[in-house]
Amino acid sequence: MRETIKLTDMDKQYVMHVAETIRQQLLATTPVDVICSWGALHGFIATAYKDMATLKFFVKGRLFKGYVLIAYNEMDYYEIYLQNESGTKCIHEECYFDQLGEVIDVAIERGEDAEEYEAFCAEEKAKLMRGEID
Repeated sequence: MRETIKLTDMDKQYVMHVAETIRQQLLATTPVDVICSWGALHGFIATAYKDMATLKFFVKGRLFKGYVLIAYNEMDYYEIYLQNESGTKCIHEECYFDQLGEVIDVAIERGEDAEEYEAFCAEEKAKLMRGEID
């Protein structure tokens, strides 16, 4: 499901500027180990989604694999979407910049159950120490 939007040169500059701002805010407010746990190592894409300037990137989290889209809705909020072969789902419509990492992490990696996630991390660490994970 791809949305094709024709942008003028000015629109392209605006989208690039907003996407770069989102990227900087996400990286400044989210610990690097959290971003690495998402597998978000494939780069960031400036695009438009639903007529909003958007930052898009691929993740391979424990709970979700696909694209994360962070769209600026010009009411000074971000809308966060998850997109894969099953479709596109909005997970937050009014997210502030300092909530981006937390909202995304809960949706794609950590989940709502802190104890379950801590147990998962402990088991993964034990596997790593035993040499079972490359």
